[in-house]
Amino acid sequence: MTSNVVKAIRIEQHGGPEVLKLVDVEVPPPAANEITIRQHAVGLNFIDIYYRTGLYPHPLPHGLGFEAAGVVEAVGAEVKHLKVGDRVAYGQSPIGAYAQARNVPAAQVVKLPKGVEFDDAAALMLKGLTVQYLFRQTYRLQGNETILFHAAAGGVGLIACQWAKALGVKLIGTVSSPEKAELARANGAWETIDYSRENVAERVLELTNGKKVPVVYDGVGKDTWETSLDCIEPRGLMVSFGNASGPVSGVNLATLNQKGCLYVTRPSLGLHVNTHEKLNAAAKEMFDLVLKKKIKVRIDQRYRLEDAGEAQTALASRKTTGATVLTLD
Repeated sequence: MTSNVVKAIRIEQHGGPEVLKLVDVEVPPPAANEITIRQHAVGLNFIDIYYRTGLYPHPLPHGLGFEAAGVVEAVGAEVKHLKVGDRVAYGQSPIGAYAQARNVPAAQVVKLPKGVEFDDAAALMLKGLTVQYLFRQTYRLQGNETILFHAAAGGVGLIACQWAKALGVKLIGTVSSPEKAELARANGAWETIDYSRENVAERVLELTNGKKVPVVYDGVGKDTWETSLDCIEPRGLMVSFGNASGPVSGVNLATLNQKGCLYVTRPSLGLHVNTHEKLNAAAKEMFDLVLKKKIKVRIDQRYRLEDAGEAQTALASRKTTGATVLTLD
């Protein structure tokens, strides 16, 4: 395959959505361990905003995005598990998914089963695999627990609600409005707590008959840290997996002792799917639930590639529900 020129989003400096520029980039033939993907849909995630603002540093200039789905257009010499024409998706790649086509390491790519559409896959890979590692690896839910999950009406949250229900787990989800509460419950949340009107820790105590929960999954960060600790039963686990409200800082280990000898972990997807075998196994579990209709991807916002800045603004303002994708068809 000869080099081809495609449209892609790049940033040359950190800042607001205005730093996103749509430019022409050249996609060279894939390296031996890479494939070239002609992308149909790209997933939008909070981490994209962290890289745009510089909260997560990366040498400039660079692209944005880690998650997309499309069709294999070219295959590197050493790639054995994929061929030209395969429908594929990925959720962990080198930064730069906001593009019409690109090269991706083949080990980070999985084949899409029949019945899973490009938009769904692009919305699912990062968020769905995040729920997989949280529920099946970080703290392996058995099916009889009551748990607390923050931001239950967001992209990750709605998948978590459905996955918890499929496992027989009672998920208490925090939300910011009655509409979001209704949405989380419609997706399988056992109960919801509207943190704009209710005291989360007090409601958790009521809902669990004073027992609290064995694990809290918190992707919000700074704003919910203290509250989360107050919801965990003695020797329970605090899973802090994101910073939507800003990073947690100044963690006092003595506080963990005072609040019940608590455990804390700060996991991320990368180390949970750091081999192709682990990635395939996690993706298979997720896609099986999709094909059995236990998980339905809710995509409430679709934007074109050139409107990526507008899409990020909507995500950051918490005006979105479910997932957001950039469409390239």
